[in-house]
Amino acid sequence: MSFLKTLSTKPSKDYELLDSGAGEKLERFGSITVSRPDPQALWSKNLGETDWQNADAIFVRQGKSGHWKQNKKVPKSWEIGLDDLHFSLKLSAFKHTGIFPEQEENWKWIKETIKNAGREVSVINLFGYTGGATLAAASAGAKVCHVDGSKVSINSARENTKLSNLDSKPIRWILDDAMAFVKREARRGITYDAIIMDPPAYGRGPKKELWQIEESLPEFIKECKKILSKKPLFVLINGYASGYSAIAYKNNLAELVSPHAGEIEAGELTIEESKTGRLLPAGIFARWKNSQ
Repeated sequence: MSFLKTLSTKPSKDYELLDSGAGEKLERFGSITVSRPDPQALWSKNLGETDWQNADAIFVRQGKSGHWKQNKKVPKSWEIGLDDLHFSLKLSAFKHTGIFPEQEENWKWIKETIKNAGREVSVINLFGYTGGATLAAASAGAKVCHVDGSKVSINSARENTKLSNLDSKPIRWILDDAMAFVKREARRGITYDAIIMDPPAYGRGPKKELWQIEESLPEFIKECKKILSKKPLFVLINGYASGYSAIAYKNNLAELVSPHAGEIEAGELTIEESKTGRLLPAGIFARWKNSQ
């Protein structure tokens, strides 16, 4: 059984989507307000231009790159909480802050699924970035292997683990190309009860290994199937690659988990504007949970 659905992150104490439109979004991370580009916001803004121009930090596009214009001195890093997890944020040169709030509903699903398993669960988080899914799995009692090709991202994830008081949990930190690591784990006969992946559209591993989603994802799915345990619990695939449908990820997920029984959900990740309830599309997902 499978169906399409929409997951939505709602406003909370430390995160709020204040407005969106004209190719931009205005957000509050704790006490810091940030304006940055978002190509999905193809509608009109609700707030006045003064509200936007008074943001603490505004990301200004310059060709294919850009820079942050600060209306007030933003700390080099600051902390926020989301779904009982804690993150250290910073303004990066690529317009990011170190967290994807649209993943909050997936983090809740990860926690609930692991807690309800009634057994020890091993999880591998591939393309783990700054560790939101790793923190969620570890907080629910799982053993986690976190894999990312960026040393900076892994260091940030480890810092977030400490902020969330999870640094004593069984987490392996692997700086490696995701494809290469999965292939080695398969040769070693190492398997996992749950797989989480967030494959980019394009990327390079730590040794300049090339990732292009059109060519790499089908092979990656086949390799990941080799490291799925005989009694798997769940698989979650997230996507930010422009132009791809959640149905495409659902179809790949169906291949990965076959012949195991269970439900596949797929659809859009969104963020709800605090004052209007309007939803900003923020990515796609497909997830499966074993029903046996």
